[in-house]
Amino acid sequence: MSPAPRAVERRRPAAVLLRLLVGWLVAGVVTAGPAAAHAELVGTDPGEGARLSAAPERVSLEFSEGVSVGAGYLRVLDASGNRVDTGSAEADGATVGVALRGDLGDGGYLVTYRIISADSHPIAGSFSFVVGEGSLVDASVAGAADDDDPAVAAALPLARWIGFAGVALGIGIPTVLALCWPGGWGSSLLRRLTAAGLAATAVGAALAFLLQGPYSAATGLGSVADPALLSATAGSQVGLTLLARLALAAGLALLLLPWLRRDEPPVAQGLVLGGVLAAGVVVTTAAVGHPVAGPYPAIAILAATAHVAAMAVWLGGLGVLLAGALRDGVPPGQLATVLPRFSRLAAASVAVLVVSGVVQSVREVGSPSALFSTGYGRLLLAKLALVLLLLAAAGVSRVWVQQRLGVRRARAPRRRVTAHAFAAPAEPAPEVAAAAAARDEDLAQSAAAERGALRRSVLVEAGLAVVVLALSAVLVGTPPARATAAEPVDVTLPLQSAAGEDGSVQISLDPASTGANTLHVYLFDDAGQLTQPEDIRVTLTESGQEIGPLDVDLEPAGPGHYVGDDVVLPSAGTWTLAVSVRLDEFTATTARTDFPVR
Repeated sequence: MSPAPRAVERRRPAAVLLRLLVGWLVAGVVTAGPAAAHAELVGTDPGEGARLSAAPERVSLEFSEGVSVGAGYLRVLDASGNRVDTGSAEADGATVGVALRGDLGDGGYLVTYRIISADSHPIAGSFSFVVGEGSLVDASVAGAADDDDPAVAAALPLARWIGFAGVALGIGIPTVLALCWPGGWGSSLLRRLTAAGLAATAVGAALAFLLQGPYSAATGLGSVADPALLSATAGSQVGLTLLARLALAAGLALLLLPWLRRDEPPVAQGLVLGGVLAAGVVVTTAAVGHPVAGPYPAIAILAATAHVAAMAVWLGGLGVLLAGALRDGVPPGQLATVLPRFSRLAAASVAVLVVSGVVQSVREVGSPSALFSTGYGRLLLAKLALVLLLLAAAGVSRVWVQQRLGVRRARAPRRRVTAHAFAAPAEPAPEVAAAAAARDEDLAQSAAAERGALRRSVLVEAGLAVVVLALSAVLVGTPPARATAAEPVDVTLPLQSAAGEDGSVQISLDPASTGANTLHVYLFDDAGQLTQPEDIRVTLTESGQEIGPLDVDLEPAGPGHYVGDDVVLPSAGTWTLAVSVRLDEFTATTARTDFPVR
């Protein structure tokens, strides 16, 4: 006989989590492939390092997914650092472009950009091209690097943490009261915690809105009130979502105001409308950051919404227990009512958290190896370790409730038993009901006398939850592992000579990470056929760290094919690979490309 469905549904969340993770790791090993790009530059016009006979009318950049200019920019500078664009960059889906002045002369030009991805993270970089005769322009012409301001980088996770904690208290506490403990509406401490949670939700949204502009533009805290940045944020998807969250939190606070101020429990209609507003707060909390970008955004937003909702219910319930039900003075009968109900609700919330968390992790990490090779992956592992400790503490609390109040898991029958139908009274006999009531009262009294042990266990849960929320706030602002995992370089570039393009070169560098790499270089003529040069030189440079140029030792591997078997990249950063080819005594060509090393 197969296990009963309810028994299957109530497997321990930790065991479910381990099974899902093991399945993902095995699948990642068997089907490992290159990590998907995440709002990365995939093409430019003019091309990187291109030499043009006439100045272009426009410069455009194409990304792997939809982007916006927002508070960022797309600028074109001459060799002196003066702007030569019209200053009106526009985004159209995954393409961003800016028109150039019509009086450009021969020389080198630098394109520098800071574009906002759909998940609100900036994407910055630069490249250069040449019109007529001249040299490529170094990125240093653009001035200071586009590094995030340290104060802004620290303030954004704090704002997110405030918002997450606010949702847990402001949404979770009323939800648990409505579902598990109607008698808790009279607790003044729970009313104050709910009000503080709704205020924190609004403050977190407001702070995130104010900080998004400086974060996008790479400016400091002094620019939070800059009208141009505020306008750019208000016109962006992330800005509108944050404003909606703030308005929904304020609306929910107004709806609950009679209870928050005068101890008037919400009526049924108020609870329904409050549930709608609370759902809006949860959705707008989930629909910011990584879920809205990348593959399958609808599924990602659904998983993130379930994750936030389950988090709010579980952690809000811990607040209800610590600030209400487990305090001295709460009648044993109420304690015996709320604990079993919340135990079942918490188990369901944890199951939702586990499944939705694994779905999001698989999407954002991409491959098991990225867990250990990227900052996002290592943060996720730290969060996972804390979640396992949190589940262990929750398991201790659940066992306490089961033992003290007689709440046990349904077990699947081991064998089939034949039962005969018989007539029974509609209601139990008075003596049976009295015995059951006496037993329940004894259990409630015993549980109330030993509530201190459960309070300590729940306090450990709450402490771990605070740290998990902090890690979650940092993860939301960290580029996902799919975008930061090392990816092999495989690009074909035009070979530029003084007279224009003359053939092409295909470059393959694997794995494009620190340490040893393998380089393959293929040379093609204008007809696309492999061609043998008189001489070839490949160099690697990391200008930001003043490394190089480093010469690469190449060995012939066939007509037009060269291999570098031990190409060592000493550090992470943005590296430039340059190829110089002498086709004959009079013709020399060059090509170069920038690529990230992680």
